[in-house]
Amino acid sequence: MIHHNPADKDPPGSTRSGHWPKVREDHLRLHPACSICEATTGKIEVHHKKPFHTHPHLELDPSNLITLCENMNDGVSCHLLFGHLGNFKSVNLNIDSDSKEWRVKIATRPT
Repeated sequence: MIHHNPADKDPPGSTRSGHWPKVREDHLRLHPACSICEATTGKIEVHHKKPFHTHPHLELDPSNLITLCENMNDGVSCHLLFGHLGNFKSVNLNIDSDSKEWRVKIATRPT
């Protein structure tokens, strides 16, 4: 079951660094496309592979970031489904390998 509650994205007590806006901007400049569906427009998010509220030392680490969309292309929010396994209270620790696998599956799906 998909649990979409945007309020769950930033749990209570999680405060972003003042440097986050610049890190986010730099990441999107280098990686503008969703790592799953390759969308470059719409609602594009920078996802923390390991959540910043549980791993604050990785909040600004570029290797902890991946671009995912919330565009609902083909009925899917890549951020919610792949980044959080359908629930913003969860996290996908295999997002790097999953994004590569699903990008290929989507690109080569039968039409």
